[in-house]
Amino acid sequence: MKTKLTEKKRIFFLDELRGFAVACMVFYHAFYILSSMYGYAWAEKLYYFFMPVQPFFAGLFVFICGISCSLSRSNAKRGFIILSAAAIITVATAVVMPKLGFVECEIYFGILHLLSVCVLSCALLEKPLKKVSPFVGILICAVLYPFASGISTGVLSYGDLFVLEIPSHLYENNYLAPLGIYSPSFFSADYFPVFPDIFIFFAGVFAGRHFKTCGFAEWTYTQRAKLFGVLGRNALIVYIAHMPLIYALTELVRLIIK
Repeated sequence: MKTKLTEKKRIFFLDELRGFAVACMVFYHAFYILSSMYGYAWAEKLYYFFMPVQPFFAGLFVFICGISCSLSRSNAKRGFIILSAAAIITVATAVVMPKLGFVECEIYFGILHLLSVCVLSCALLEKPLKKVSPFVGILICAVLYPFASGISTGVLSYGDLFVLEIPSHLYENNYLAPLGIYSPSFFSADYFPVFPDIFIFFAGVFAGRHFKTCGFAEWTYTQRAKLFGVLGRNALIVYIAHMPLIYALTELVRLIIK
């Protein structure tokens, strides 16, 4: 059985999925900070252990953001809020924290930067996107994602079937780093380029449009994991606050131990 959005407003399953993805990212970043900046061997082992699955929970977060955009009334407003949060993170990690002695923590284009670009793009393309059926839209995203996955290596390709080389001189600087084109000197502690991840986002947008038209399953409106639900509803705040909290708690524990 499916329920129309006009009948029930809160889709708890989306909150909980988003919260689960946020929790995974928080732990992953905690292991990175504790290993790279504090030198804890156990944290380094956990960081590399979870590294293979990191793209999956990050992709889940991006996909759900796309679904949410298809249900939102003001994506432009949401996009500028996320962009502001991303700018705060860049200033904090690239300007403030190095002055406090923390290195290799700079975030120039992390997941919030990506989401701000995606959400604002969704707002700008709202009318054209409505002319594309959800099935066709998801299919297009599924085709373009693997094609753009090699952009950081200098090619757009489908294996050996079709290879399009990107001019090498574009990789001599970092001006196009937000797009996935950067030089060997580029570093960002959290890095999610627009390509190919924007296609995960728009796949979510088209999936959300399908659910908005056809309705969500009844079970998605039932609350099951309250903690994940809370994290999901406050995902932006959690994401902004988690890194300073990790630093603060680590420093506090170190002081107590000393």
